[in-house]
Amino acid sequence: MGFMDSIKGLVGKGQELAAEHSDKVQGAIDKAASLADEKTGGKYSDKIDKAADAARKVVPPKE
Repeated sequence: MGFMDSIKGLVGKGQELAAEHSDKVQGAIDKAASLADEKTGGKYSDKIDKAADAARKVVPPKE
């Protein structure tokens, strides 16, 4: 098994775990965005919101 195969396997496992716990991941994204917005004094709110939205799309919510 090559290095890239190992990486692909780890990424696959990560995606599976994220899907199983998407509600917790979504909550963590929200908390991280809120904390970043607070620490920057709202100066980068639009950029933080865009980054959080992009992160949410990677791990869709449970159905």
